[in-house]
Amino acid sequence: MVNKSKKPYIDNGWPEVADGEHAVTELSASRSGNLSPFGEDTEFPVAADQLPYLHPHTVINR
Repeated sequence: MVNKSKKPYIDNGWPEVADGEHAVTELSASRSGNLSPFGEDTEFPVAADQLPYLHPHTVINR
């Protein structure tokens, strides 16, 4: 018997855009391949003092 209570998979990764608009894909991009999630104007490597990373510090309870 088939379990019909399962919900079908819905891809939440596709962005919502206005009516008549299309999300940017590789087909409409200026170059082939993956587009950077950091934007087109970010150059790598980024200097360490410009990174928003804060290393975690663990305090041990004794």
